[in-house]
Amino acid sequence: MYVIRLPNGNLQVPQTAIRAGGGQSRVIGNAYVEIGPHDADYERLAAHAITPDQMEERRAAWKAGNAALEREFLEFARLAGDQIWSGADDYPETD
Repeated sequence: MYVIRLPNGNLQVPQTAIRAGGGQSRVIGNAYVEIGPHDADYERLAAHAITPDQMEERRAAWKAGNAALEREFLEFARLAGDQIWSGADDYPETD
């Protein structure tokens, strides 16, 4: 997730919600919050902010790269057949 500089000068900053309990923490959600110049972290975060257009360019490049990687993986899985996946049921399930 990136810090995004909005046209009004504010920043959209990623924030993660974590639930702790039983000695473990779990991420329960990621979201963006909007902060302005009055926020204590604004200057530090603004130094690394990108524009919404730059964010869209990165998203498009990631999708294009991901499509090629997915095709490569599917070809590998097709060639490997069931042999690569044998024993997959031996792994414990996670919640």
